[in-house]
Amino acid sequence: MTLKIEIWSDVVCPFCWLGKRRLDLALSTFSNKADVIIEWRSFQLNPGLKTDPGINIQEYLSREKGIDINQIKQINNQLKDSGTAVGLNYQFNKIIVANSMQAHNLLHEGKIQGKQHLVKENLFQAYFEFGKNIDDQQVLTEIAQISDMDLKSTEQAIFSKLHWNAIQTDIIEAQQLGVRGVPFFVFNRKFAVRGAQELNIFTDVLEEAFRDSP
Repeated sequence: MTLKIEIWSDVVCPFCWLGKRRLDLALSTFSNKADVIIEWRSFQLNPGLKTDPGINIQEYLSREKGIDINQIKQINNQLKDSGTAVGLNYQFNKIIVANSMQAHNLLHEGKIQGKQHLVKENLFQAYFEFGKNIDDQQVLTEIAQISDMDLKSTEQAIFSKLHWNAIQTDIIEAQQLGVRGVPFFVFNRKFAVRGAQELNIFTDVLEEAFRDSP
């Protein structure tokens, strides 16, 4: 039996990193983890965003969502605490406001090279912990390198925007599935988990979905 997990996510979504880590923890104790296939699918929270290293992420979110900046800071502090509990180190003051399209392009190339899950983790860490500009081609090349990707193929994919059509296909499919927020986890196209649920939810769904696998 094989269990396929498709995850619609955006690299700039803090809940997506938290959800990934909780899924990873659930998988670490899952007896059939060798039979699990994970595919990261693309979703953009703000497709029209222009990369702007000159603005603080909390100022940007306050302006974009119409929420008081103190409330944004409170939400981020809660997220930081939740992340710390599972080994994540959110550094919200370091974040560079960036369009994620090129990062998704790298992620699709990572899928072709069999490195997608690692690439996703390294993209999250670069953005949320190290304050890297994920819309910068040199940064993406560095992430590819630490992800042990083939650099020649990767650089060609980055410079040619090779996977942009595949990204749009993912986004359209998300709309067809009624996905309005991420992360969104789909198990064998039968079970869904919305959001960065607690660890026990992922553990239970893994067991149930695998029992139902063909």
